[in-house]
Amino acid sequence: MSSLYSRSKEYTRSRKAQSDSPPSSPSPIAKTLRHERLSRLEAATNPSTSDSSYSERASGRSSAYSRRENRLAALSSRAEEESSRDYKKLYESALSENQKLKSKLQEAQLELADIKAKLEKAAQKQEKTSDRSSMLEMEKREKRALERKLSEMEEEMKILTELKSDNQRLKDENGALIRVISKLSK
Repeated sequence: MSSLYSRSKEYTRSRKAQSDSPPSSPSPIAKTLRHERLSRLEAATNPSTSDSSYSERASGRSSAYSRRENRLAALSSRAEEESSRDYKKLYESALSENQKLKSKLQEAQLELADIKAKLEKAAQKQEKTSDRSSMLEMEKREKRALERKLSEMEEEMKILTELKSDNQRLKDENGALIRVISKLSK
């Protein structure tokens, strides 16, 4: 008898542990095995059972099962409500995060456009300065070329003045020689 008592005690413990576990519907085989175990357990504890007590126990079991099914249905409906709420919360949080990201993206695009404009202005200034520097280089080359031409022309002017003075001197000498010859021939 003590072994039967300990078995029934273990059974109630395991039944409590099963009811604490998350809801799941047992398979048909598990249900039939459970029914057989229950009937054997009850037969062992009450050797004198009548048909009426058996029907009472069966109806008690069925009501217990129906209560359990009702609890499971309530739990599943609560779980569905919670999951739908969770989905709603997740959707709302994702939506708000998307809005934040969109605003950051717009800010980044505006900043990018601003930077592109600044870069383009800097490139134009660079072109202008490079154009100016190339213009300056060209002007320097032209200036050097003009200075060379000027120095060459100055040298030519010096040579030309020397030639003019030499020419004038030769004219004067020629005139003097002509006078000397004309005096000698007279």
